[in-house]
Amino acid sequence: MFLTIFLSIVFCGAITLLLVSAVAFVQDNRFFSSAPKEALAVLKPRNNELFYGARKMGWVLMIISILMILGVGTVSIWDGFRNGYTFKEFFLRFVLIFTIYKAYDMIFFDWFILCKFHFFQHYYPEVERVYTGRKYGFNLKSQLLKLLVIFPAVSALAAWICTRF
Repeated sequence: MFLTIFLSIVFCGAITLLLVSAVAFVQDNRFFSSAPKEALAVLKPRNNELFYGARKMGWVLMIISILMILGVGTVSIWDGFRNGYTFKEFFLRFVLIFTIYKAYDMIFFDWFILCKFHFFQHYYPEVERVYTGRKYGFNLKSQLLKLLVIFPAVSALAAWICTRF
């Protein structure tokens, strides 16, 4: 259980690093596909780097983040194999990691970073009017769909695949 909580924290850290890298350093609008349509409509392309080497640094950080995410998956599966996990144990591990991540995403990213701290608006001030007055992000329905349907289904599929080996 301790390892699962630790992996969840690493997963959340990796996703945070990915977000900061994409928003602050790489600044490519293609990475913001999950943003609300209203915000996407007013985004301006960033042709100039924030500072010399910012995009390279951002890409390196994004690669590190992706490797961390893959590492979380690898360690969680390897440890399950090593300990002879059943379907139920694999499922609980995967669904717990996803649930902790989604709670972190909804509270930290959607509420704190977007609505309270205005992180995205700092780098993209043109979206300020879209987010003004929001008490929460725009995608609560899709967040709950992921939390209650998609992540448990993916966890069950991954657990089933892991128990086949």
